[in-house]
Formats: sequence, C-alpha cells, structure tokens
Amino acid sequence: MNRIVLLGFVLSFALAACSREEPSSEAPEPEATTEDVAPEAPAEAAAGEADEEAQPELVEESAAEPDEAQAENQPILLARGTEPATVAAPPREWNYSEGQHYHRLVPTQPTVGGANKIEVAEIFWYGCSHCDDFDPQINAWAENMPPNARFVRIPAVWNPLARLHGRLYYTEEVLAKNEKLTDVKAFHAAVFTEFHRRSNRLTSEAAIQKLFERFGVSKEDFLATWNSFEVNQKIRVADDLVKRYNVTGVPAVVVNGKYRTGAAEAGSYPKLLKVVDELIERETIP
Repeated sequence: MNRIVLLGFVLSFALAACSREEPSSEAPEPEATTEDVAPEAPAEAAAGEADEEAQPELVEESAAEPDEAQAENQPILLARGTEPATVAAPPREWNYSEGQHYHRLVPTQPTVGGANKIEVAEIFWYGCSHCDDFDPQINAWAENMPPNARFVRIPAVWNPLARLHGRLYYTEEVLAKNEKLTDVKAFHAAVFTEFHRRSNRLTSEAAIQKLFERFGVSKEDFLATWNSFEVNQKIRVADDLVKRYNVTGVPAVVVNGKYRTGAAEAGSYPKLLKVVDELIERETIP
C-alpha cells in the first residue's frame, strides 16, 4: 500500500517538471498594485499653475481706470452706417421759366375738380377769335394729355354778352351730362362757327335755343337746363375763379390753380402747350 502511494507521488512530480520546461510563449502581465504606480499629482499641479497664469483677468468696467492722458489724446471714432450714403439726384433743368413763360399764382387757388388729378383749365370766350384759333389745337392736346391730368373749360364772364355765352356753355355741358345732347364736340365747334363765320353772334336766348334744336335738344329740355340751379351755380364759380386767377385776356390756361400762362407769354400756341406739359411735370415730381 505504501509502495503504491509513493509511486503515485513520484509520477505527479515528474509531470510537473515537464510543464515548466516548456513555458507559454506569452509573457504573463504582472498585476498592477498601488505600490507600482508612479505618483502624477505634482505634474497635474504644475499644469494647473500654468493655466492660471495664462488665464486673462476679467476687469469690471467700473473698476477700470484708464490713463487720463491717453484718454484725452485718443481720437473719437464715429459709428459707420451699414448702408451707403444716398446720392442726391441732380437738379432738373427746365425749358421754361417763371415770370417769362408763365406766372405763379400766390397763394395757390381752387380748382373746378378734385385733387386726384392735375387740372388744366382753359379760360375762353366763344366770341374771341383767338380762342377760335386755339380750340382745335387744345382739343388735340386733350386727347393725348398725361393720364394724371384733367382738362376743363371755364368761360370768361366779364360782360353781359360773355356772361350769356357762359350760360350757353354750361347749358351745353349739363345737357351732355344728362345725355340730352349727344354730340357735344360738334356742338362746341358749331358755336364758334356761328359766331365767327356765319355772323350769328348768338346775342339772345332765342337764338341760342334754335342752335340747340338743330342738335336734337327739345325746347323743354333746353329751358329746364338754361334756368336751372346747376347752371347758375356753375356761372358763379366761373366768375369767382376767373377773378382769382387774375385772367385779363383769353385764351389763358391755368395749371392746377398754381400757374397761369398764355400764347403771349409762351410765344405761340404750340409752345403754349409745351409750357403746359412742363408745368404738369413740375406738379407731378414730388
């Protein structure tokens, strides 16, 4: 029994000795202990000291004390805008001048219509030969006038005959508005023809009523309009405006109640209409 135990002990010892003669090719990693780790605390502390030295110091604005001499010599810097400066447009050069080609009405006077458009008013008289000459030219201009302009006529009512013809004009205007006079342009031209080429001076209500009948206006419609409050009111307004505009000769043109001109100032009827165009442009530019 003792022999068997002794034999087993000898065999196990021999096996243990073989395994040690052929060690593993991989070296075992030693276990780390607290004694084996080198202390790094001093290095971290040194780095912390360097960061504190590099860190800028924040100074409150109230605690800052600038050098007074330096502050006095410091140039003042003005803030610059982000948008470029606006360049003013060069002044407009006009072809016609106040006092020579037109006159300024001071103060500006009322107009017949509203302020939504620039009003061009022709002051005229049916018995004036110059108005007769100018009529087809201003009619052509009115057909092609700027879209922001409005054309009106104001009869001069200086004397009894001119006042009678002013009532004729406003009767014509109201009948056309009420569709009792269908061809108002032909009627307007016919009045000039009667006076200047047929020697019909239209000096009475009866003579005027006959002319309206030729254009299809009944006697009843004519009389109702001729004596109407509307026509009477228009004549009062015309009388007032002609005085306000200080018109002493016809034809005259007033632009927007502000400028008065005529052929005598402009030099001719075509040039007069060019003056009117420029005055409209003056009123258009803000």
